[in-house]
Amino acid sequence: MITKEKKIKKINGTIITPQGFFASGVHAGFRYKRMDLGVIYSDKPSSVAAVYTQNLFPAAPIAITKQSIAYNNKLQAVLVNSGCANACTGKKGEDDAYQMRLWCAEHFDLPDHLVGIASTGVIGEFLSMEKMNNGIKKLSIGNQTEDGENFGHAILTTDTVSKHSCYEVIVNGKTITIAGTAKGSGMIHPNMATMLGFITTDATISSEVLQGLLKKVTDKTFNQITVDGDTSTNDMVLVLANGGIQHEPLTEEHSDWECFEAAFQLVCEDLAKKIARDGEGATKLIEVNVNGASNTKMANIIAKTIVGSNLVKTAVYGEDANWGRIIGAIGYSGLKGEYNQIDISINGVTVLYNSKPVAFNEAEAKAALQNEIVYIDVHLHDGNASGTAWGCDLTYDYVKINASYRT
Repeated sequence: MITKEKKIKKINGTIITPQGFFASGVHAGFRYKRMDLGVIYSDKPSSVAAVYTQNLFPAAPIAITKQSIAYNNKLQAVLVNSGCANACTGKKGEDDAYQMRLWCAEHFDLPDHLVGIASTGVIGEFLSMEKMNNGIKKLSIGNQTEDGENFGHAILTTDTVSKHSCYEVIVNGKTITIAGTAKGSGMIHPNMATMLGFITTDATISSEVLQGLLKKVTDKTFNQITVDGDTSTNDMVLVLANGGIQHEPLTEEHSDWECFEAAFQLVCEDLAKKIARDGEGATKLIEVNVNGASNTKMANIIAKTIVGSNLVKTAVYGEDANWGRIIGAIGYSGLKGEYNQIDISINGVTVLYNSKPVAFNEAEAKAALQNEIVYIDVHLHDGNASGTAWGCDLTYDYVKINASYRT
């Protein structure tokens, strides 16, 4: 018997590693000397799924992409610019987004409804349409590693690194690939998606089934990260599945569905953790694991409340095992009832047991907090459910970066 773990393999790859995908990244001039315009292209119309920001002021590209997808649940290209969010820009911003889509469609000889668009950067500024037009003309797609990496760089803003993840999984005896690229460093507290995330796969799956999978996995991954508590106007995660590998269409009843879902979740989790680790000014990734909760929803809420606490984040930065800040966050998370058996440990150092302080070696705890990844483990002893969330420490550099973001 081949186990699920045997059917899934992590590989080095980018957004164009799945069969039939191409990409490009160029410098259009929205940002100084850095790539700032990219495209993902499929050799055929693809099934598509997407989740979007729940901010009340979504950027113009969100509306245009929704419109494209609504036409027939297919996309073939996604154009992305950094340096300008095209958010809160009124009728002109909407017109510019339509034009951006049209120019991309003409450049690749596609109907405009097969093109999705996304923008990221400063809110409230208009796109330079001259730069957009000239930049689109420079896009020359390829399927080499460099092409995928260039796309990953073109979508960055304050990120310090590009973010990629890629897995292979066996479906009907055939190897299919799932790859993802994301950007995000600040304004990260998603409630439907993350800043910008793009996933491609050569699996055969309908848009309807793909949408259900994305929503389910997003709730466990992208919706469980936080950097600063802010939700962007431009948040989007978009998935393209072009059926490049022919097999029995994937559904929840498919014999390999569990493996495919697991691999898909691994891609999303990798990207989510990379976004959290690359939080503006961050020096550490924080992972909070809550066990023994009465239900999964409560476990996830508590985990995200802890990792989102500015006091917890600053304590991690200062390498201070101040467990009082953790129990404080649990206390205002919405948890109901009496809890007299809570255990808390920080990177393996137990600091609270049965809701009572534990004498621990401060030097040992401080040394544990010097690790690049800080694990905070909480056990409520109230059930069997668990939840995980990811975030980062809060440093002086976060203030510096955001105090001068427009300049």
